[in-house]
Amino acid sequence: MLYQAYQAQRDLTAPAVGLAGLTAWAIGGLPDSLSEHSAVRWASATCQIIKESRLTHTRPAFGIEEVTVGGRRERVREEAVETTPFASLIHFAKESATPQPRVLVVAALAGHFSTLLRSTVRTLLTDHDVYLIDWHNARDVPLADGPFGLDDYVDHVMRFLRTVGPGGHLFAVCQPCPAALAAVAVLSEARDPVTPRSLTLIAGPIDCRVNPTSVNQLAMDVPLSWFAEHVITTVPLRYRGALRRVYPGFLQLGGFASMNIGRHTDKLLGLFNDIANGREAQAAATQAFYDEYFAVLDLAAEFYLQTVDVVFQRHLLPRGDFEWRGRRIDMGAITRTGLLTIEGERDDICGVGQTMAAHDLCPKVRPARRRHHLQAGVGHYGVFSGSAWEGQIYPVVRNFIVANERSRARQA
Repeated sequence: MLYQAYQAQRDLTAPAVGLAGLTAWAIGGLPDSLSEHSAVRWASATCQIIKESRLTHTRPAFGIEEVTVGGRRERVREEAVETTPFASLIHFAKESATPQPRVLVVAALAGHFSTLLRSTVRTLLTDHDVYLIDWHNARDVPLADGPFGLDDYVDHVMRFLRTVGPGGHLFAVCQPCPAALAAVAVLSEARDPVTPRSLTLIAGPIDCRVNPTSVNQLAMDVPLSWFAEHVITTVPLRYRGALRRVYPGFLQLGGFASMNIGRHTDKLLGLFNDIANGREAQAAATQAFYDEYFAVLDLAAEFYLQTVDVVFQRHLLPRGDFEWRGRRIDMGAITRTGLLTIEGERDDICGVGQTMAAHDLCPKVRPARRRHHLQAGVGHYGVFSGSAWEGQIYPVVRNFIVANERSRARQA
């Protein structure tokens, strides 16, 4: 009944939210002599906050229309080159035919849409031919399309690597890091030609036993049965995925927001003041952030529970017991893929050392083809977006990919 209660609450508040949005729109059309009055600005700010605080369940647009490549502007065309019921492979195609390293970006399936990586993709596009796994909202996937578990996730990574083709690079951010590492191990063991030339893992839970955070501790404090009973619910009949069991995105968002409730309160109060005082640029930046932050998607129950069990409770990957399709994965098979791990010093979601642990699991990767980068002064989101990502972390990623392009070319 959890989802039904949430839906009932949304239905009850929809008229008030709609009225607030309409009122804000109407105020925006008033003459300057009226709209600049303090009482009117405060009313507009109040309506905007009510409107912006409502969750949405549809993927925002990436909106990447052009990027700078080699000092010139190039148009970008977003196209889905392959689609399954649970994900699409998006290619950010550029006008230029100049060859660039092909990079498959694996976005997190953790309650937000892949557009959370918008700035990551935009930066990568300057020097790379970028593809991205765009996960679908589970509540929109019909029950007839079957379940979706951790094995299916690994399958999707390998399937889309095959579509991208031999010689590509894999780039995973946060939650998909264990599955990405497992996929590379499976491909390496099979000597598959699409085994990526390099693997970049950013702030991902490879070994949650290292410097556990409050997120890790929560997963360890209660049995798996508790999660199955208290956070898994059924999609209401009005949606295409009716009766599918899911972990709803609104719960995930609530959990993350509660970790930084003071910060979000301050930002929303700042938004109110910016609107009320006519600081349009500052207000627009905050609104853009919350448009993304409040867009949530649901996870298939099988995938969520298996991830909690395998990654956060039993730690099967660092123990050497991670299985795919019933077969234990051999991390030692990874020999020809360069490994780069990146962490943020102030990450309160994925503790320092949890991602770096991947190096211990891949002993046969030569020292010349591995690197770890710890970024000072940034938290979880700062390692893949913002000034530190663009100015300090991205150059490390770019240079590592270039080095592995050359290394594989020499081996060939």
